[in-house]
Amino acid sequence: MSSHLAAVVSSGTSIWLDDLSRERLVESATPNSLSFLIKNEFVTGVTTNPIIFSQAISKSDLYAGEIKALAKSGADSETIITKLTTDDVRDACDLFTEIHNKSNGIDGRVSIEVDPRLARDTKNTISQGKELWKLVNRPNLLIKVPATVEGLPAITALIADGISVNVTIIFSVERYQEVLNAFMDGLEERLANGKP
Repeated sequence: MSSHLAAVVSSGTSIWLDDLSRERLVESATPNSLSFLIKNEFVTGVTTNPIIFSQAISKSDLYAGEIKALAKSGADSETIITKLTTDDVRDACDLFTEIHNKSNGIDGRVSIEVDPRLARDTKNTISQGKELWKLVNRPNLLIKVPATVEGLPAITALIADGISVNVTIIFSVERYQEVLNAFMDGLEERLANGKP
């Protein structure tokens, strides 16, 4: 680890990797592998998005066999992409389990974004957030939701359902406050329903 990175880590900052690919998951001994970065570079989380996965899938042969098998079984492109991305995110979550447990859930998280085409669609953002949560099925998963006007009630609904959320595209102090309110509304709704 570089001295600059060591200084950042020693200040209490969590280092997240804004990238995920099957290469990072399967090549455990290389300096670019996720397991190496966790062990040697103190990476404590990963965030992903559709562009990251699009690049990973289009540049790697590691997905080809699974894509062919899924296509042969009749799966459409959306189903194939969802399967590939949720498998990779689940595997990344598993690599971070120890960090997640040792930090009492503060670190060791992996974020997967809902489809950006749903940024103005509350109902389908909620639906896809629930689907991704169920498919990955790991406690250290975060569902990334956009901070659009339509995303705010989705944040509340997902949190009320016990789904961990992080929020993207916050570009003003006012929107930041609205996001905080959406989080609190979700927590209060959850408590009102007698859930932890």
